[in-house]
Amino acid sequence: MAASSDPSDPRSPAERYAASRHRAATPELTTFAAGYPFGLDPFQREACAAVEAGEGVLVAAPTGAGKTVVGEFAVHLALRTGRKCFYTTPIKALSNQKFHDLVARHGAEQVGLLTGDTSVHGDAPIVVMTTEVLRNMLYAGSDTLDGLGFVVMDEVHYLSDRFRGAVWEEVIIHLAPDVQLVSLSATVSNAEEFGEWLQAVRGGTRVVVTEHRPVPLWQHVLSGPRLYDLFAPPPAPPATVSPSLLRLARDSPTYPGPGRRGGRTRPRGGLFRPPNRAQVISRLDAEGMLPAITFVFSRAGCDAAVRQCRHAGMWLTTPEERAEIRRVVDERTAELPDADLAVLGYWEWLEGLERGVAAHHAGLLPMFKTVVEELFTRGLVRAVYATETLALGINMPARTVVLESLSKWNGETHADVTPGEYTQLTGRAGRRGIDVEGHAVVLWRPDLDPQHLAGLASTRTYPLRSSFRPSYNMAVNLVAQVGRHRARVLLEQSFAQFQADRSVVGLARRIGRTEGTIQELRTAAGCEHGDVTEYDGIRRELAAREAEAARSRSAAGRAAAATALDALRPGDVIHVSRGRRAGGAVVLGTGHPGPTVLTADRQLRRVTPVDVPQPPQVIGRIRIPTSFQPRSPQARRDLVSTLRAKGYLEGRQGPRQSRATRGGPDERTLELRRALRAHPVHGCPERAEHLRLLIRVDQLEREVNRLRLQVDTRTGSIAKEFDQVCGVLGELGYLAADRVLPAGRPLARIYNEADLVVAECLRRGVWDGLDAPLLAAVVSALTYEARRDDAPSPRPPSAAIAALRATGAVHTELVSIEAAHHLETLRAPDPGLARAVHQWASGADLAAVLGESELLPGDFVRWCKQLVDLLGQIADAAATLSETARVAARRIDRGVVGYA
Repeated sequence: MAASSDPSDPRSPAERYAASRHRAATPELTTFAAGYPFGLDPFQREACAAVEAGEGVLVAAPTGAGKTVVGEFAVHLALRTGRKCFYTTPIKALSNQKFHDLVARHGAEQVGLLTGDTSVHGDAPIVVMTTEVLRNMLYAGSDTLDGLGFVVMDEVHYLSDRFRGAVWEEVIIHLAPDVQLVSLSATVSNAEEFGEWLQAVRGGTRVVVTEHRPVPLWQHVLSGPRLYDLFAPPPAPPATVSPSLLRLARDSPTYPGPGRRGGRTRPRGGLFRPPNRAQVISRLDAEGMLPAITFVFSRAGCDAAVRQCRHAGMWLTTPEERAEIRRVVDERTAELPDADLAVLGYWEWLEGLERGVAAHHAGLLPMFKTVVEELFTRGLVRAVYATETLALGINMPARTVVLESLSKWNGETHADVTPGEYTQLTGRAGRRGIDVEGHAVVLWRPDLDPQHLAGLASTRTYPLRSSFRPSYNMAVNLVAQVGRHRARVLLEQSFAQFQADRSVVGLARRIGRTEGTIQELRTAAGCEHGDVTEYDGIRRELAAREAEAARSRSAAGRAAAATALDALRPGDVIHVSRGRRAGGAVVLGTGHPGPTVLTADRQLRRVTPVDVPQPPQVIGRIRIPTSFQPRSPQARRDLVSTLRAKGYLEGRQGPRQSRATRGGPDERTLELRRALRAHPVHGCPERAEHLRLLIRVDQLEREVNRLRLQVDTRTGSIAKEFDQVCGVLGELGYLAADRVLPAGRPLARIYNEADLVVAECLRRGVWDGLDAPLLAAVVSALTYEARRDDAPSPRPPSAAIAALRATGAVHTELVSIEAAHHLETLRAPDPGLARAVHQWASGADLAAVLGESELLPGDFVRWCKQLVDLLGQIADAAATLSETARVAARRIDRGVVGYA
């Protein structure tokens, strides 16, 4: 092929010749690229060329860089060569979006969709699916895999996900060797390591990494009306903080100084109030920086932000845009019954949309989220307040991303946003082909440290860490397919094992250095008066006996407290004399491990035996109104006022245990005390220093033991855990050597975190005889998990209590068996959704169900969707419950759940 002789071509003859050679070597890429209105970037060309050459490829690139082009090229190749391509995504919403994109490009007859609850043209040459669907196909040996040539794994960095990450590794390991794997990842700092593993398990794999953003990202801090640049312009060195921003920080009375993250500091002049959200959006609008996504890290905060904008009278839309918004909403929500609109918050949601403002979080009805995504993508909604789940989910780029805070609740405490999280969140700023630049804006707080923010913005550390663990379902499927020995070999190929093995050399070095330090410290601890080690042994035994005596006294106190807590009933007013829950409170509901109470400061708390060193004193009783809503601040305030009016919240003291009843030390303790005082080392003036050195020796010896255990467990750790899983299954009669016994076959169809509990309940007939609503209610305990801030759960329906208790007993027994095999995988059932599910499956309307449970619509729909999936698996796995489970699934999958 001759090089171009076009005189307007700015390239040199050598460059034109090289491009000509490349076109000749990659004819399909040339054809494919011609269909795009923009030229492909170098990383896209390199990755696509590798795919055309028959290699697998790992592409790690920033959000918005265009890495999905490589996946679309695999689709193109599959169609051109008569092979199939599966395009997998981590969530159904992404699968739906990609399905529509590919249908628009290739036509409806060429593209299918499989997401567990949706099946469209499943035998098409191109099928979009969730990764779990492909995993299940592989285990089932589905005929749909015939002719498969390419698998695109979009968002492959999801294999770090603690709950679902194993699915990605299972697929990568089990795909046929001749299938080309196209892995698309966000920018990760160990892409080369991940690529080495792909090379080891899949063969030829090209790693293509780029940190180039096609749309530049500018970093800012917004303080009042002023927008500061985070970084100083050239000729200042890169990542140099803007002097004007540093001056702002130094002038703040609470400036924490370098190295501090900032907390909830009260500056001089009163509590700091964050800027009005409507003013922030107006400021961005004036700068031409809309549309914007503001990350709030709280569902309630997202909803409150939209309310603030509505109440401020903010309008970001024209009359024509408002008419189009209403048309889209009417079309997309036409199936919703009028009776459900009020309980779903439809009218408030619609008013926000018409103003150009919306929230986006998991508590929002999926149908509403889809509308928000569509309107935002079309530029009709211009300000979205979202939780961080948006950063890992649907494709919703914006011109600007705003962070209201650099700390977030991680489920246990308020923690700083990491550099990786900051990169992931701000990566949505800047729309390719629309914006010439993107903007990341952090709202000013008096405790903000610009140096810390600059570190977040300039650091690219997002390591990919495997979360792979063998599950019971995985074990029976692998043993059924390839036998136990071959299964161990396959699991040793996991990325988890690859990462673990690479760390063993470093651990061995640490052990050697630590043992040398131990020897030096032992020599330095020698004492001329006597044997320090012997003296330390007496001291340790004495301390251990005294601690055990204290624990025994504490255990007796906790047992008495547990008994007292179990006896409490709603309406009892109690006073806790000491401990974490000290003070007066009224009991709202009972449960395990303790009752839920309303405290004097109007907080909902659960009181457990751990919280109270002594039994709480019942000091009275009041009536709890039947209409009482625990989440209502006014209701809580009124109830506390009632307690105060009756004098229940005045200081009271419970009975204290006298010293005389505690019991004195036993004879052995007294003997040890005498021996310690009589030992020659006891009189050494340097005794404290000798003991300090021995304490350090003891710490280092524990460290060595811990490191040795890590070496032992990391060498073949995945295979060892697989053996433990198989040990549990063998004890239960599910496996025998290389065979899956009849009892284990239903387990192969249960893809759930509680897979073994489900299988064992089916085997024992725990749920036999339940009608469809009751079966749904009981099974919901194995899918639902209450959030930290959920209100006390309604009591399960009385007809389901026996089955729920039996299910809990099965779980308890399995936990005991697991412990004997050194495993801990099964989460306890949570019946908090049982009443709502029973009502819904019995035909109750949405207002009644949500009114009693106080669940958000989106949460209710999400839990119900998971329940429908599990009921479908039960229907496939258990002949005796098959029809009941299918009826239960149909009764749940109605109304707003079905519309999702």
